[in-house]
Amino acid sequence: MDDTPNDTAAERGTGWRERITPGRFDGRTVIVTGAGSGIGRATASRILREGGRVIAADVSGDRLDAFTTEFATEAGSAALVTVAADITDAAGVERIVTAAGPRIDGLANVAGIVDDDSPAHEISDEVWQRVFAVNVDGTFRLIRAVVPSMLDAGAGSIVNVASEAALRGSTAGIAYTASKHAVVGITRSCAFMYGPQGLRVNAVAPGAVATGIARIGTPSEFGQRRIRDFLPLIPSIAQAEQLAASITFLLSDDGVNVNGAVLPSDGGWAVQ
Repeated sequence: MDDTPNDTAAERGTGWRERITPGRFDGRTVIVTGAGSGIGRATASRILREGGRVIAADVSGDRLDAFTTEFATEAGSAALVTVAADITDAAGVERIVTAAGPRIDGLANVAGIVDDDSPAHEISDEVWQRVFAVNVDGTFRLIRAVVPSMLDAGAGSIVNVASEAALRGSTAGIAYTASKHAVVGITRSCAFMYGPQGLRVNAVAPGAVATGIARIGTPSEFGQRRIRDFLPLIPSIAQAEQLAASITFLLSDDGVNVNGAVLPSDGGWAVQ
């Protein structure tokens, strides 16, 4: 293990330092969505620095350009392939998978959006449909696209980013909460279906994270008033690098005996 720490997180006052494991992803091709910022970017960066080839997908080409500028010199340009694509679009999913090539060893479904905290009686069809299109449909379509090559190889690891909202009802509006519960259902179904064929499918449930996740709609006063009393219970705000540590653990062979798990990476929020 490389004991050279990444001081960025430590300097932010978390008391934690990222330690890279050289070669952990040697010879592996991993698709990471939402790779232009936040958790996705931190995950893609760590896989690159641990020897993997990353297909970095994001809806924003500008964010991907910035990612390339920062990390290509560290990992080598051949190890990083960027794809500007919308995962709610079938053509976008096809471009991502085509860029990966015939062998896909891992998939990190990180891309997601947050709703406007609306409860059931206020939620609009537009917000509901958009949240599900990104958080559920995009996640499902990418899994559907990569599983055949993993089945052919007899191996593969998929990690879906759920949320604390997948574990409780008090963190967001109905659309986001329902969408992340659906992500857990997708995870467990796939883990059951494909486990005997050598595939592992797990989920990470972040709590509060300093990341750039997009929010759709105008915040609901009703929803925010209901939620705000519970926000002080959040133990801590994590850095994106900390979530990347959880995701890459499950993606890598270090998670060899873990399948169908929902890992709360939330500083202990889920046990309250």
